[in-house]
Amino acid sequence: MTQPAMKRATAVGLRTVIYPVSDLTAAKGWYAKAFGASPYFDEPFYVGFEIGGYELGLHPETASEDRGGGVAYWGVPAIVAALEHFLAVGAREVSPVQDVGGGIKVALVADPFGNRIGLIENPHFRQEVA
Repeated sequence: MTQPAMKRATAVGLRTVIYPVSDLTAAKGWYAKAFGASPYFDEPFYVGFEIGGYELGLHPETASEDRGGGVAYWGVPAIVAALEHFLAVGAREVSPVQDVGGGIKVALVADPFGNRIGLIENPHFRQEVA
């Protein structure tokens, strides 16, 4: 006897990552430089960027470097170059590039506002590069 097909969970994948920032204007400039994109939504209560089909949002609130929470990993085609770029625009290295197996490499940086940004080079996923 076969089992009926399960319905897909309501979550269908990464859509939005929102980072809290204490200085929305400074954060908007930093993220524009770090990701090479201008915001498509820019209001005093929220700034949104479209990055490779996903939303990177900035929310004006106090952030602290040691706060808990998850880390979103952004796909990059070349992890070493991506890490160097983020460091050059003012991020702080939290974890250097590490090979975690299967050809997958990750690194972790902190933005100037206390948020952690994950970088991942994963050959198992197609990388869209504009």
